[in-house]
Amino acid sequence: MIYPSIDKLQTIVPSKFTLVYVSAIRSKQMNEKNHYQMPEEEYKCKRGVGRALEELERGLITVNTNSNK
Repeated sequence: MIYPSIDKLQTIVPSKFTLVYVSAIRSKQMNEKNHYQMPEEEYKCKRGVGRALEELERGLITVNTNSNK
């Protein structure tokens, strides 16, 4: 089973495209700066994208879905 669940994540971020985009950007930040928002032993996933999704699920990453142009 994939963790965190895509169904649960889509209640936080309704767009799959946005979900992929945000997790990729956060994963890149973690790899470049070695900065994590949780202690490393608390992550269930070992890879950056999975860890980014875990942070998103826990509310450590917020996504602004307003399109004010």
